[in-house]
Amino acid sequence: MLRNEEGTRAGNAAALAAATLHLRHGGTSVVIDVTSSAAPTIVHWGEDLGDLNRAALQSLASSAVPQRVSGGLDVTPRLTVVATQADGWLGTPGLEGHRAGAGVSIRFVAAGIQSNTQRATISLVDTEAHLSAELELRLGEAGLLHQRLTLHNIGSTDYTVQSLQLAFPVPWDATELLDTTGRHLRERHPQRREFTFGTHVRESRRGRPGADATLLLAAGRPGFGFERGRVHAIHVAWSGNHRVIAERVVTGEAFLAGGELYGPGEVILAPGDTVATPWVIGSWGDGLSELAHRFHDEWRDRPQHPRRARPVTLNTWEAVYFDHDLDRLTALADAAAEVGVERFVLDDGWFAGRRDDTAGLGDWFVDDEVWPDGLHPLTAHVHELGMEFGLWVEPEMINPDSALAREHPDWILRGRMALPPSARQQQVLDLSRPEAYAHIAERLHALLEEYPIAYLKWDHNRDLVDAGAGPEGGTRVRAHTLALYRLLDELKQRHPGVEIESCASGGARVDLGILDRTDRIWTSDSLDPLERLTNQRYTALVVPPEMMGMHLTSPVVHSTGRHVDLEFSAATALFGHFGLEWDLTSTDAATRARIAEWVTFAKRIRPLVATGGTVDVDDLETGIDVRGMVARDLSSAVFVITQTQTSASYPPGRVRLPGLSPTRTYRVTLSMLTPDTAGQSELTWASEGLTLTGRQLATIGVRPPVQLPQKSAVIEITALG
Repeated sequence: MLRNEEGTRAGNAAALAAATLHLRHGGTSVVIDVTSSAAPTIVHWGEDLGDLNRAALQSLASSAVPQRVSGGLDVTPRLTVVATQADGWLGTPGLEGHRAGAGVSIRFVAAGIQSNTQRATISLVDTEAHLSAELELRLGEAGLLHQRLTLHNIGSTDYTVQSLQLAFPVPWDATELLDTTGRHLRERHPQRREFTFGTHVRESRRGRPGADATLLLAAGRPGFGFERGRVHAIHVAWSGNHRVIAERVVTGEAFLAGGELYGPGEVILAPGDTVATPWVIGSWGDGLSELAHRFHDEWRDRPQHPRRARPVTLNTWEAVYFDHDLDRLTALADAAAEVGVERFVLDDGWFAGRRDDTAGLGDWFVDDEVWPDGLHPLTAHVHELGMEFGLWVEPEMINPDSALAREHPDWILRGRMALPPSARQQQVLDLSRPEAYAHIAERLHALLEEYPIAYLKWDHNRDLVDAGAGPEGGTRVRAHTLALYRLLDELKQRHPGVEIESCASGGARVDLGILDRTDRIWTSDSLDPLERLTNQRYTALVVPPEMMGMHLTSPVVHSTGRHVDLEFSAATALFGHFGLEWDLTSTDAATRARIAEWVTFAKRIRPLVATGGTVDVDDLETGIDVRGMVARDLSSAVFVITQTQTSASYPPGRVRLPGLSPTRTYRVTLSMLTPDTAGQSELTWASEGLTLTGRQLATIGVRPPVQLPQKSAVIEITALG
């Protein structure tokens, strides 16, 4: 066991003096210098360095020590695992806190180490500040670096934690930053900037990541893309307020850092108390695709990752909205079964008093006026058709116009006597209150026990604003987030077959904290395929494709009013958890037959989507988008070539199809799902296909079909022999 006593530290002195750790796994090396008098320092995170002996490790550690320079401190400060001013560090500190305004100086030193080739736990102590900590570093199966720090108050007075974040050093030549931003209906769009001296900060204060949050923060060599260019990135696996920073300082250090963003007085450690950061996860690669594959592969390696084929899902929201009628919904279920849907999800409007979005949240009882026999007739009909039944819920929310709010107004999160500003006519229930938690848990368990519900669409349609425990209480964002995690864990334990989707006004709660407890996200409320192309590409930097809800939509898109054709919408939804958001009862037989063809194709390739590697092609001419999925064993692939707008060349030039084995030979065919909208039949290879090596496809490519804007072609590739 690691202990923090000063005697133990002295006993470990000899081991610490010789300790330069080398974690190595999944193609990643992390070298940690524990030989200096300050806290440990990560001197390398990235490419696998191979087997290194003690002398080589000590040389690496020595090579990273900066010399003294004029005008600076006598010992030039370094970026340690918990850098603070007491060590001379003048950049953003890893830990800030105080004891009622005193005890602000912190200087950790290593007191003990437990390590193997894949993980290390380093015990830290500051006897003057009466603090100790355990830093955990772990390399996952795909080479992701996980960091978490647990802070202990070993003093006799309360200690207020103001900030606590974990740093990941990046190479000095990583001089370009990438993060994402957006809004409702337009989440996770990229933005780039030069990584200059100073600090680039992205924060979420919304009580959830938010539609405008960055999914990750990346630093790389200038011009890095998906296919090439070394790049490092971090992600905070936390569903509440958080902060990520990129900082470059004049002493030659560049780093990314992240952690939870604490509210005023939110973390006050009584004597003996502890607080743990969320896991902050770092990935790297030669190009963004390799970086993303580390996230995907490791997430798929978890024991709780969904293994069975992702059921083709129809969600009723854009088909019926609040107009719940048994005959209409059973007709919709009939049409869904006809095209091959496997899961039928009843969205908002089924519970007491819920005829629009102004009332009812919190009253999780089936509305007996709309559903006099409960949901049993609908669920029975859905099951008779061979489909699973799913249900929409929003358990964290409450309408002031609800029986629950009238009975328990004190259960509503608020910082003052007056309620916070409303959003979608609703407020937030304080799940950190034991009584509120127990009520919601009981209602969810009751629904899952009464009805054969295989799936919960768990929504979260507003930010947390002024989210406190009343005028005399403190902020509750952190406590609410932890209560949410506890509730999800409890539901999964008691109802192990139930799958849960994280939806938050669409894609406003997308993080690996929530995705460690749920089975997919709703990627965005926008189903406009043109908007979805960017959103889905950058969401997939972290989220495995099979966990991203992607649905074929109606001809007139609900969110944008754009007119789109079925083929474009379906092709855009292929590389994810495929589904439909459409009133199929309004379609004719020919349209349903065409939808059924796409559903059949999506089912055929879903094993590839659930296990393969994403491919995003760089250096394309404006107006053309190329992306694909390649099998793990490189035996097959599917690519989609989309014409987003007219391009300068006509016909377009060749496009590359990378990611396959350079030495294997492949059969390349244009899928019959690709409509002949602009004379593709005149394309020489379209009728007979091509035989090319993976190297030829990656370096030379093929002529794509001529397409009108907002059209897509599907290309299938299969290894020969």
